Amino acid sequence: MDAGLIAIGAGLAIGIAGLGTGIAQQGTGAAAVGATAEDPKMFGKGILFMVLPETIVLFGFVIAFLLMGKMDLFTP
Repeated sequence: MDAGLIAIGAGLAIGIAGLGTGIAQQGTGAAAVGATAEDPKMFGKGILFMVLPETIVLFGFVIAFLLMGKMDLFTP
């Protein structure tokens, strides 16, 4: 029972982090493309702002990885 709940928590950590990142990149991606269309020198800044929300997924992955490591403690 405990291992199943940990697996659900790990899945939620990745899933919700990915959903949040997608919502964050929705606005920043549109703004980055618009800024690059007006001034090509803004491409570097646009890429930087597109990369920042990806850290949320990395944090979710780390949490899921740590949770999956705890599952070995509960197996008989």
